[in-house]
Amino acid sequence: MKRILALLTISFLLGSAAAQETIYPAPAQKGLLFIKNGTVHVGNGTLLTNTTIKIENGKITEIGPNLAIPAGNVQVVDATGKHVYPGLILASSQLGLVEVNSVRATIDHTELGTINPSIRSIVAYNTDSKVINTLRSNGILLANIVPQGGLISGSSSVVQLDAWNWEDALYAADKHMHFSMPSLVARPNRFAQFTGTDSRQPADVVKAALSRIDEVKQFFREAKAYFANAKNEKTNLKFEAARRLFSKEQKLFIHCDLVKEMLVAIDFVKEFGFDVVIVGGSESWQIPDLLKQHNIPVILNQPHSLPTTQDDDVDLPYKTAAILHQAGVLVAINDEDGQTRGRNLAFNAGTAAAYGLGREAALSAITLNAARILGIDKMTGSIETGKDANLLISEGDILDMRSSILTHAFIQGRSIRLENKHTQLYDRYRHKYGIQ
Repeated sequence: MKRILALLTISFLLGSAAAQETIYPAPAQKGLLFIKNGTVHVGNGTLLTNTTIKIENGKITEIGPNLAIPAGNVQVVDATGKHVYPGLILASSQLGLVEVNSVRATIDHTELGTINPSIRSIVAYNTDSKVINTLRSNGILLANIVPQGGLISGSSSVVQLDAWNWEDALYAADKHMHFSMPSLVARPNRFAQFTGTDSRQPADVVKAALSRIDEVKQFFREAKAYFANAKNEKTNLKFEAARRLFSKEQKLFIHCDLVKEMLVAIDFVKEFGFDVVIVGGSESWQIPDLLKQHNIPVILNQPHSLPTTQDDDVDLPYKTAAILHQAGVLVAINDEDGQTRGRNLAFNAGTAAAYGLGREAALSAITLNAARILGIDKMTGSIETGKDANLLISEGDILDMRSSILTHAFIQGRSIRLENKHTQLYDRYRHKYGIQ
């Protein structure tokens, strides 16, 4: 029976491979490209009407209402009546590391061991993932590829979503180290009634978590001492992998949700001077001033979720971004739902916009703010001269699921195709049944 199931699985995968979409990366943009007469959402809160954007060799070179368009071999896209946005950025994702959650052979985001600072997620990134094109058609042009497993999981890199291989995809390499903080709360055991065990974990769960946090702190203390010694007899590869944290060339992304866990994260700022980013932060609304004081940004992983505790407002996850923004905390919005796989990013921001954040601030939370947190804001995140031409053109509001209809997308000025496996299947069966 197991052999039969294995053969069926292999046949399914081979069949999927044979039915791959004929979508391939666009060539580099050359010459002049003009996007004229659009409503330009800059990404920093500014809105420009009836504006033209000049793009040359993948860069935005000029923006204005009355730009002269020369005659000759010039590409012009008419955006009259449409909206132009910066490309959206998925700030934390396992895109390209996981294809099918239930098939172990397609999962490559976790390494053995608890402290793995030398792991680089980028080398495992799969540019042939079917998921990538479903994100592009929803406006997501860049993603931060994050490893998992253990306490220190390794470093993440930002990729652009139109590439032949991971080398082509690489946009910013190894800029963030990831620490998955152990939970500091004893949670009920959901399977207690089936196993005959106590419904709550023992009280020493928190003690064990604190011990593991101390293990991470001890690693960084030893690394600090290692760097202070200019004449180390041996090279320690794990310490060397953490060197850029101490020089602030990397940021430490700490994955946690509870206030007590975020207070521990602040300890890393105080003791080691790291640039820390909170990923998750569902209870961050309780300590926005403290986060602002220590210059700690927050990536809200999943606004479409239930509150952390039963006493919280049912719409609190929708309001958290607005609370942080009003306190001056740099906040980005993410989509880590295992079902949507990131493609609802814009609509998560749209929910935050409706619950107090506002449309342009919500757009910033998935463009410029995300770029600032990821350390790529000098290259992308907003529509400004000198930056990469990572742009979207939509018939309606990109944050509104009903009116968000993308007509064009550009990565570094390259016009990319917006088809994906979903659209191909839609066209296939519309043709089969003669639906116009």
